[in-house]
Amino acid sequence: MNQIKSLGILAACLIIQSCAAQNKTNAPEISQGEVSRIIKTLSGDEMMGRSAMKPKEIGKSADFIASEFKKAGLKFFGKADSYRQSFAVGNIKPIGGTLKINGQNIDAGDFTLTSSEETVNITSLPKVIKISAGDNFANKFREVMGGQENALIQIDPSFKAMFARYKGFLERGNMSVKTEKSPNIIFVVFGDEITSVDLTFKNEVSQTPMFNVVGVLPGKSKPNEYVVFSAHYDHLGVIKTVNQDSIANGADDDASGTTAVIELAKYFSKEKDNERTIIFVAFTAEEIGGFGSQYFSKQLNPDEVVAMFNIEMIGKESKFGKNNAFITGYERSDFGKILQKNLDGTDFKFYPDPYPAQNLFYRSDNATLARLGVPAHTISSDQIDTDKLYHSVDDEFESMNIENITEIIKAIAISSTSIVEGKDTPSRVSGVK
Repeated sequence: MNQIKSLGILAACLIIQSCAAQNKTNAPEISQGEVSRIIKTLSGDEMMGRSAMKPKEIGKSADFIASEFKKAGLKFFGKADSYRQSFAVGNIKPIGGTLKINGQNIDAGDFTLTSSEETVNITSLPKVIKISAGDNFANKFREVMGGQENALIQIDPSFKAMFARYKGFLERGNMSVKTEKSPNIIFVVFGDEITSVDLTFKNEVSQTPMFNVVGVLPGKSKPNEYVVFSAHYDHLGVIKTVNQDSIANGADDDASGTTAVIELAKYFSKEKDNERTIIFVAFTAEEIGGFGSQYFSKQLNPDEVVAMFNIEMIGKESKFGKNNAFITGYERSDFGKILQKNLDGTDFKFYPDPYPAQNLFYRSDNATLARLGVPAHTISSDQIDTDKLYHSVDDEFESMNIENITEIIKAIAISSTSIVEGKDTPSRVSGVK
């Protein structure tokens, strides 16, 4: 009798445990109604397309995201006193100047300068780097643009026509996060040995205030190990009018991903099982150069970031059909394999990026931290090669597949469990350009 009673109690416990596990797998806290509400708000006309260059307009979206983070009970990041992570982006547009090489006046079409200073005067010859005849001009140009010291780039006259094109590109203006001064780099087409330089140059310098939105769920036993869930909340703002509509609402790009971040924040706040600290961040300025993620990456030690789940355009079914999404850079770490392992027993599957020619691994906010070794990957379902709504006024709420978005968010919640709980650590990425 007692043995039968014990077996009955054991069976009841197993049923309860099974139901609890099933509930967690189904992630009932993530509902289509909430997903719909958040995307509809972020992509509404009143948000004016969320241009990062319009602080007052995009500020409405930032305030909404911050209010959702507050509802989730997230803490501020670091020593911040709000969810906004503020910084500035400088826009530097060359005006022009004069240059003498070896006492000889150089024609304005044969030189230019990149610098973060308004007025530049150089009379001492800096380090000279040559782009010689027969060199791969594009590769050498990229190398020198990445330099961190003052330099004079001497370009062989055989590249005169090519330099003219690059000069035009440089003089459109240069935007950068205002953290420190960039080096003064002179570019000049000149064939003889350079022994002296005398340059006077002016730039038009302006600044635009910007802000990420960041919230934190502190870890229990591993507070200094970080898991990042991110998406960009900016879009294109107001663009060329098509059929009397000029607001690029950006419902899929990337209100869908931002909604995922908000819903995951609420989910993990309720679960209370994160041994590692989780950072939830909505980046600004992805559409104009990834400046939000660039600034964010400098505010923490990348060696302490265990993984980054960047979520980009999950508003429609992938080419693989329902209950699927893809991961960019799948082969660069075992991040994707860990996620799929955690999805065993479900119908959901993560695939490697099916669009390698699109170079998607480098085209979203994951790239900044990936370059620092973080297993930072983007999760998406967009059919980017055929998506006719991409960067258009028609990327609106009505085009969203809310069921698809909800299922992907649930899959991310489940698949990230062992990483958030500190049981799995994805391998670091290497060889990222």
